[in-house]
Amino acid sequence: MRVVGLGGDESPEGALDVVVAIDGPAGSGKSTVARRVAERAGLRYLDTGATYRALTLALLRRGVPPEDPRAVADAAKAVDLTLELAPGDAGTARVLLDGVPAGPELRSPEVNGAVSAVAAVPAVRELLVALQRSLVGLGGIVVEGRDIGTVVWPGADVKVFLTASDDERARRRTSDHGGGGESASSLARRDRLDTGRAASPTRAAEDAVVIDSTDRTVGQVVDEILRLVKAARARRPR
Repeated sequence: MRVVGLGGDESPEGALDVVVAIDGPAGSGKSTVARRVAERAGLRYLDTGATYRALTLALLRRGVPPEDPRAVADAAKAVDLTLELAPGDAGTARVLLDGVPAGPELRSPEVNGAVSAVAAVPAVRELLVALQRSLVGLGGIVVEGRDIGTVVWPGADVKVFLTASDDERARRRTSDHGGGGESASSLARRDRLDTGRAASPTRAAEDAVVIDSTDRTVGQVVDEILRLVKAARARRPR
């Protein structure tokens, strides 16, 4: 597991800009908000959930039962998973599985049903957190996930925990996937697994700004986070 395609971004100068951590449960709007914040702030973007989904997809293809932690831990070590970053100060980190960009299968019902179990395996989190840190350490990036501000990068300049009501999150998942999203009960099950796991449970960091997006537009949430980014940049040594 590695980061490739860095080009000139391997210089120390890449660490001079802020790291923005956006955590929260499924359907809270993390992906849409994080992408827009990255675009408007001129930062890189990493969806850490895609790394867990790609690994889950690889294990399912190999016939590894996701409910067997030992089998998952053993098989995960052999998966060829790469983060590919385009040159420049902005752009999205792509997840490559066996050298090929991971596609729509990452959002399949099979992956949805198995990813929380896979992500709960400590050995999996150890592997993927190391991969994520190798990219986040360059700085100048918006990172979204479940444990960025608490585990992956506790020193993030901006920490946001984004949430919404169960019904609203289920509605968004259904809307985002053309009517084929997850039900409120499915999301609740994933929430229980993600918040109850022993390894890096989903929770807000003590110093995170908690934003409830239930009755707010994407633009309103993005604007609030951009104000936090502006303030964080102003605090950085020149």
